[in-house]
Amino acid sequence: MRPIDLTGFAEKFAAHDDPWRTYSNRDEAVKRAAILHALGPGPLGRVLELGSGNGSNSRVIAARALRLHATEGTVEGTALTARAIADRPRARAIRLALPARFPQRDYDAIVIAELLYYLAPQAMRHVAKCVAQALRPGGRLVLAHHRIDYYDFAQHAAGIQQRFLDLTDLPWQTDTVRRRKNWHVIVARPICKPNPGGQPSYSFHSPAFRR
Repeated sequence: MRPIDLTGFAEKFAAHDDPWRTYSNRDEAVKRAAILHALGPGPLGRVLELGSGNGSNSRVIAARALRLHATEGTVEGTALTARAIADRPRARAIRLALPARFPQRDYDAIVIAELLYYLAPQAMRHVAKCVAQALRPGGRLVLAHHRIDYYDFAQHAAGIQQRFLDLTDLPWQTDTVRRRKNWHVIVARPICKPNPGGQPSYSFHSPAFRR
């Protein structure tokens, strides 16, 4: 495998606004429906999307969210995402090249689709720790990724979603939403237990992480 970098992604988006046919491919539409099912009917409060690409998922996610931060690492992809959600006044396209600090601290749901295997292991570890801090107790983490390798991945696809969850150092309840030959969509919820003060707390001590 020869990993693609942000420059490579920028070139793809500059050459074509839908390089992976995420708007037109039927399989992509099935995957998008699975992501929406994982989010639930809504309305959700604040939602974070990492690696929005051309915004094909952002547009439908925005319909479920009271506020959406759709983040993308390239200028070109951010512009395409902004165009996709232009009629959603409570949705924002934000340029964010990972690993980096998230736009805000607390989210009711986080969506990561077709991203993790493009990150180097250390970068993925950083993103995992940020997700663990940013997802509110009771929130949903939706992961949607390929199960097979492509030539431009930085990591192997097999088991990538579980490896990511393990890096958060949180215990999770995970459910498969849709599994096909080439991809897998899951929803994960952090497992919490009530403390004597009545507020939920995670069931183990999570190490501090500096942003």
